[in-house]
Amino acid sequence: MNKALLYIHGMGGNAQEVEQYKPFFVNYDCYGLDFDIFNPSEAREIIRNTFEDLNKRYKKVSILANSIGAYFSMLALQNSNLEKAFFISPILDMEKIILDIMKSAGVTENELFEKGEIDTGFGEKLSWKYLSYVRDNPINWNVETEILYGENDNLTSIDTVNNFVKNHNANLTVMKNGEHCFHTPEQMEFLYKWLTRKIERKY
Repeated sequence: MNKALLYIHGMGGNAQEVEQYKPFFVNYDCYGLDFDIFNPSEAREIIRNTFEDLNKRYKKVSILANSIGAYFSMLALQNSNLEKAFFISPILDMEKIILDIMKSAGVTENELFEKGEIDTGFGEKLSWKYLSYVRDNPINWNVETEILYGENDNLTSIDTVNNFVKNHNANLTVMKNGEHCFHTPEQMEFLYKWLTRKIERKY
């Protein structure tokens, strides 16, 4: 085959998740990627190196990315010649998410700067280094992108998604009553139908 698909998982995911998507990308050789999602610079390097390797071996490379995997993919591949991107519940504005967590935890920027890292008490660790990295590495994404978004996504607001779609070469599909994590039989059926429709329309 002359096409490759690279799957980039989200928080708690793994490379083996690509297996469930292979039946939909029948004209592609599909690859899954594992990485340390707590370290954006490391994840960026791993994704970029993997893409460059595939780009040498295939005429066209597309990506399928989930949640924070979408953010890391944009961070790593914004200047690459990707054919297309498919995003499931993507993190599109990492700075806003960090600032929202800080607000919920009652942490100011000065406090985070002085301490470096702060445990929020509800499972999230805030890092000044992480926030600074996000701000120092803005994203300029020009790849044709299909987005699947759950109406009840608790991480990314619909306003953030709509703003992204408005300013990028992106199309949005919203699942009514869908969540950030697509996991129920109904949600997975919707996801699979979305993939089938979007892939057939283009290819």
